[in-house]
Amino acid sequence: MPDPRVSARPHVNRAFIFRISFIAALGGVLYGYDMGIIAAAIIFVKRSFALSTETEELVVSIVLLGAMAGALIGGAVADRIGRRATLVWASIIFIAGSLLAPLAPNAFTLILARIIIGAGIGFTSVTAPVYVSELAPPQSRGMLIGLYQLALTIGIALADLIGYWLAPHEAWRWMFGLAVFPTVLFLLAIITVPESPRWLYAHGRAQDAQTVLKSYTDPAGAQLLLDDIIDGLKTPIEQRWSALWSPAVRGSLFIACGFTILQQVTGINTIIYYGPQIFELAGFSSHTNAILATFVIAMMNVAATIVGILLVDRVGRKPLLYVGVAGMTLSLFALAWGLHHKAALGSTLGIIAVTSLLVYITCFAFSMGAIAWILVSEVFPLRVRGRGVAAATLGSGISNFLVSLTFLSVIHAVGDAATFAIFGILSIVTLVFIRFAVPETAGRDLESISSHAIPDQSATTQ
Repeated sequence: MPDPRVSARPHVNRAFIFRISFIAALGGVLYGYDMGIIAAAIIFVKRSFALSTETEELVVSIVLLGAMAGALIGGAVADRIGRRATLVWASIIFIAGSLLAPLAPNAFTLILARIIIGAGIGFTSVTAPVYVSELAPPQSRGMLIGLYQLALTIGIALADLIGYWLAPHEAWRWMFGLAVFPTVLFLLAIITVPESPRWLYAHGRAQDAQTVLKSYTDPAGAQLLLDDIIDGLKTPIEQRWSALWSPAVRGSLFIACGFTILQQVTGINTIIYYGPQIFELAGFSSHTNAILATFVIAMMNVAATIVGILLVDRVGRKPLLYVGVAGMTLSLFALAWGLHHKAALGSTLGIIAVTSLLVYITCFAFSMGAIAWILVSEVFPLRVRGRGVAAATLGSGISNFLVSLTFLSVIHAVGDAATFAIFGILSIVTLVFIRFAVPETAGRDLESISSHAIPDQSATTQ
C-alpha cells in the first residue's frame, strides 16, 4: 500500500520558500566559485611561486581537506546549535579565507587560506541542503534542494568567466579576492531567515517550530508537516557518530556515501579543477582559449542542471541517473579514444575533446550533479540527518581529494588516454550501484524514505 502521507500535500507560501532556497543557493554559489576559480588561478599561481607538480596538486586539492574537516565539524554543529546558526558561521569562515588568499605572500599562506575556505565549504555543503529539505514540502523538495546544486554550477561558471577576463592580466589575486562580495551578501541574507522547524521541535521548542510552520503554510498544511516531524522524532536526535552504523541507518549510510564517492571518482572535478590543462593536452595552445573552453563547459553545466531540477520531481531520480551516467560513460571512452590517437587526429582532437566534455558535463549535470545532494538529504532519518549528511560529505571530500591530488601524477604515470578510460570504467560501476542500491525517492515524505532506505526492504513494505 502506498504511504497515505505522500498524497497529502500542504499548501505553502511560495515567496517564503523561494527566499529560503535563494539564500541557501547563495551558499552554493560560494562553494562553486571557490572550487572553480582555481582552474584559471593555478596557471598563474604556479608561475608566481614556481610550484612543482606535487605542490600544484596540493594547492588545488588542499581545499578539500578543509571541506572534510568542515563537514565533520559542521554536521555536529548543525545538530547542536541549529541549521541557520551553522550557515552564519560558514559565511564568517568564507570571509576569512577569501580575504587571506589574495594577500598570500607565498604558497604556504595560500594553502592555509584554501584550507579555511574549504572549512566554509564543508559547513555549507552539509547544512544548506538539509536546511532546505527540512523546510520544503515533499512535492517540491527535489527541485528546491536542486537549486543548491544549480547555484554551485553558476558559481563555477562565474569563476571561469572571471578567470577568462582576468587571465590576460594574470591577476590571480583578484580571482580569489572577488569571492568576498557574495560571501558578505550571504551573511546578511542568512540572518533574516528562521531556524528549521524540524530542528526546533527536536530540541524541545515546539511553539517556535509551529510559529515557523504557520509563517509559510496554512493551518492544515502546518499540521501535516508537524505530523511528519513528530513521526520522525519518535526516537531522539543521536549525538554519537556510531549511530550511523546501527542496523536501522546502515543502509542509508551505504547509499549516501557510495553515491557521493562514485560521483567524484567518475572524473567530474578533474574538469572543474584542471579544465584548461585538459584542453591543453588536446592541443589548445593559448591559456586564455583553454580557460574560455572551460567556461563554455561550465555554462553547459548550468543549463543541464536546470533541466535536471525541472525533471527530478516529474521523471524521478533513477530514470535521470540511468540516462545521465550512460552518457557520461560513452563520452569518457570517446575522449580516451581521441587522446590515444592524438598523433593521427591532429587538430580534430580538439573538436573531439570539446564535444566529449560537453556531452559528459551535460549528462553529469542533469543526473548525478542534480541528484546527489537531494538523495543524501532524503535517505537519513531526522535523528542522524546532520551527521549522516556530514558522513556523505566526508566520503565525497576524501574521494575528491584523492582524485584531484593525483590527477596530474596519474596522467604522467599511465597517460592521459588511460586516465580517462579508468573514469569510464568507474562510470560503469556507478550504473550497477544505481540499479541495485539507490531507491526512488521522488514524491515521498522524508520519514517514509528513511525508514525504507534499502530498495529491497521498500519493495516488501509497499
